[in-house]
Amino acid sequence: MHSSRGASHAEAPPSTGTTIVACTYKGGVVLGADGRVSIGNYIMNRASNKIAPLAEYIFLCRSGSAPDTQVISDNVKHYLDQISAESGEEPSVEMAANLVKLINYNNKDHLVGAMLIAGWDRHGGGQVYGAPIGGTLVKEKWAIDGSGSTYIWGYCDNEYRDDMTREEAEKWVAEAIALAMTRDSSSGGSIRLITLDGTGAHHKYIRGDEVQQFVGDLPFPAAPPASLPLQGGAAGSMVVG
Repeated sequence: MHSSRGASHAEAPPSTGTTIVACTYKGGVVLGADGRVSIGNYIMNRASNKIAPLAEYIFLCRSGSAPDTQVISDNVKHYLDQISAESGEEPSVEMAANLVKLINYNNKDHLVGAMLIAGWDRHGGGQVYGAPIGGTLVKEKWAIDGSGSTYIWGYCDNEYRDDMTREEAEKWVAEAIALAMTRDSSSGGSIRLITLDGTGAHHKYIRGDEVQQFVGDLPFPAAPPASLPLQGGAAGSMVVG
């Protein structure tokens, strides 16, 4: 995810710099995102929360321009709060997804946001909707987006199963994000997971040193680097400046 676009939407191709993943399972839905936020090539945050609450049982995974997706999530949450107050009922996942689509499509020339809407309601159980840049809305059993998604389509296609348990779905989402982080320079840091079912929202945070590693990865540093030798050969600490 990028904190700003730099150039206008018309001047430069959109950049979604992140990895967001969501899937349904028997009884609910799991969604997750990495924690890296960047400005160009500069990483400004490695533990950002890219999952915004829209309602008690509905969340939005954000990728693209951070301010654009924050505006969308804030407005949708406001509308859902109003609807819930007037009707006395919890909003449905489909309702939230259509509000995201409406704002995204009506402002497609100004907003750069690729999002996933995931949630649970008593009418449809666990549900996942993809809302890519431009305002399309598609209901899926699983969905991925962001720059890191390019590297994990094969994994997701091959490993997803309709009959997964909650534990298997959480492992599938976490492993997909970890695989994307291995190859995508705009994805990294920590991983956040949220599982939604009839009992509520269950949050899980995976620190950077706990993220699963794969063949070819550099090991996570176990300790600060040792002091570096000076030019003359004597040991000493590194000085910057």
